[in-house]
Amino acid sequence: MSVNAIGIDVSERGLIAVVIDAQGTIVRGATSHDTADLAKVVRAVSSKGPSPVVGVAAEPSQRALIEGSLGKLNLRISSPGSAAVVAETWIGAAKGARHAICLWIGDRVFAGLLLDGQPWAGAHGFAGSAGWLALNPVERQDYRRFGGFAAEVSHSGIARRLSWRIQSGDHSEVLERAGGLDAITAAHVFEGARSGDGLALSVVRDTAKYIGMAIANLASAVDPECVVLGGDLAAAGDLVFEPMAQECSRWLPPSILPVLRIELSTLGANGVAIGAARQAAVQAG
Repeated sequence: MSVNAIGIDVSERGLIAVVIDAQGTIVRGATSHDTADLAKVVRAVSSKGPSPVVGVAAEPSQRALIEGSLGKLNLRISSPGSAAVVAETWIGAAKGARHAICLWIGDRVFAGLLLDGQPWAGAHGFAGSAGWLALNPVERQDYRRFGGFAAEVSHSGIARRLSWRIQSGDHSEVLERAGGLDAITAAHVFEGARSGDGLALSVVRDTAKYIGMAIANLASAVDPECVVLGGDLAAAGDLVFEPMAQECSRWLPPSILPVLRIELSTLGANGVAIGAARQAAVQAG
C-alpha cells in the first residue's frame, strides 16, 4: 500500500481528512466545517512529491461536487459505510474479519457491510442505508424525513425524544443544564444519564434497545463474524453497550447468538476517513 494515501470523510457536518501510512497510522490531518473547502483541505494535508492517492467517502448526491473539486487527482469515491467497515476490519475492532458490519451512529446513521473480504455497496450503491431500518410500526412524520431508525437514535433524534418527554410533563434536570428545549443535545442527554437523571436514563435505555434490534436485524440477514458500533455513539458505550447487547440477544436466532461478536469502535471520528484512504490505496495497487 502507498504511504501517501489521503482519506476524506465528507458529511453535512463538514470534512475530515487524514494521511495514513502503511500501518494505518495518521501522519497528518485537517478538518473543515465547509464542504466547499475540499480542494483546500487536500492541499493542506498533501506533501511534496507525486500526486497522492485520494479516497473520499461520501453519499452519491455529493459525487458531482467531489469530482468537480478533485477530478485531476488519483481519486477513488466510496460510501461512508464501506469506508467505515474497511477501517474496522483493517486496524479496528473487527481486525481480520472477512464478514463484518459497522453500524455508525451519530449525526449520521449508516452501516457498512464486508462480505467475504469485500465491501458490499449493493446493486445501486445504497447498501448500508441503516437509518431507514423499520423498527416501529407506528408511522411518524420524522420517519419519512430521516428514516425510522435514524429518527430514533441519531444525535438529533435522541435530543428530540427527551424534549418530547419534557413537553409531555416529565421532569429532567437536563432542561436546566441545556438552557432550553431547543438547546438540548445528545451530549446533554448522555451527561444527564451519567449523573443519574431518570428521564435521561430512560431515553438512553430506549436508544440502546433500538440499536440492539437493528444489530439483530442486520446480523440475522448477513451472518457476520462481528458487528462494530462506530460513530459518536461509541463514546457512550459505557451507557448503551450492556442494554444494547441484551436487547440484541432477545431478537437474534439462537444459532447466531453464541458466535457473533459485538464491539465498540476505537477509531473515533477518523474511522471513515481512514477507511476511505485504505480503499483508495488498495484499489490503486
